[in-house]
Amino acid sequence: MEIEIGRGKTGRRSYGFDEVSIVPSRRTRDPEDIDISASIGKYRLELPVLASAMDGVVDVKFAIKMRKIGGLAVLNLEGLQCKYENADEILERISKFSDKEATREMQEIYQEPVKEELITQRIKQIKEKSDMVCASLTPKNVEKYYKVAIDAGLDILVIQGTVVSAEHVSKTKAPLDLKRFIPECPVPVIVGGCASYSTSLHLMRTGAIGVLVGVGPGAACTTRQVLGIGVPQATAIADASAARIRHLEETGEYPLVIADGGMRTGGDIAKAIACGADLVMIGSPLSRAKEAPGRGYHWGMATFHPDLPRGTRIKTDAAASLEQILVGPAFENDGTLNLFGALRTSMATCGYENIKDFQKAEVMVAPSIKTEGKLQQQQQRVGMGS
Repeated sequence: MEIEIGRGKTGRRSYGFDEVSIVPSRRTRDPEDIDISASIGKYRLELPVLASAMDGVVDVKFAIKMRKIGGLAVLNLEGLQCKYENADEILERISKFSDKEATREMQEIYQEPVKEELITQRIKQIKEKSDMVCASLTPKNVEKYYKVAIDAGLDILVIQGTVVSAEHVSKTKAPLDLKRFIPECPVPVIVGGCASYSTSLHLMRTGAIGVLVGVGPGAACTTRQVLGIGVPQATAIADASAARIRHLEETGEYPLVIADGGMRTGGDIAKAIACGADLVMIGSPLSRAKEAPGRGYHWGMATFHPDLPRGTRIKTDAAASLEQILVGPAFENDGTLNLFGALRTSMATCGYENIKDFQKAEVMVAPSIKTEGKLQQQQQRVGMGS
């Protein structure tokens, strides 16, 4: 439904995770019977989760651990791991910056060029102890580095930017032609971000195996304030899901909708899938893992942009092991631990056996879902009030 913004402009109402809730169905199931696995082409994930390609989240050791637990980590091939031989030393420096100096100092650190030999080295290090390697490049650097990555053993390529379109226009540079590149790429390609039906559909038509949905929802991202763009995640995912249905009808191909950002709890992840996501990509919840390289800090890929930073370094603290965050057991009651045990329980409670079934769940607009009856928790800053 269009809402009048003013006489010359109308707009749709959109919704974030905090404004919707999942409605239980007439059936319930045992959590042990629920299948939360997902597939990316021929590759199977026991957990439907990608770790964001952020330097405070993913390094070689983290990627190996993530895969062992059942998810998949995305290594940033333009980040610190592929700029510095001793990236740990740089990450230690970043953790010591004051809030006031962090952005400026990180801009200088990230001016270091990417080294092709480090791309090869990092991918081979992961490949030695993992059955799958996934890594990201920005559109402007894909053609420069993708062959090096694939030769080193890359299995899945993520082409990622704040916003990626299938129809980039430039009067000064020859843009990456996704419609040509993706079908010719020897490994599956995931591409994003996007936040609308039309952009999702156009990206799906490039032949991408998956589309990242999310512009500006991340915990460390300031894009929505700096650029004024973005769509709340519940609506963005639902729109991308509708685009997938149309693409499936047109081609018989089923591209993955990957909810990228804006999720802090197991309940957020459940809502993302109920709105139509096949997998989720998360960063800040995993930056809290003791195995994460960020030393309890988290920042996005645009935090250190040399001209217009669109992110900030935030403190998340190392709260638990990666295994506790993903599959438990939880020792907190706020939904930030055992994220995928929570997803399994949510699906069981609502009676859905697998992810594709759960996408059919009824969702309701529910602005009071986090406040109704929770006054004491809010007053005492515990549970849902923390």
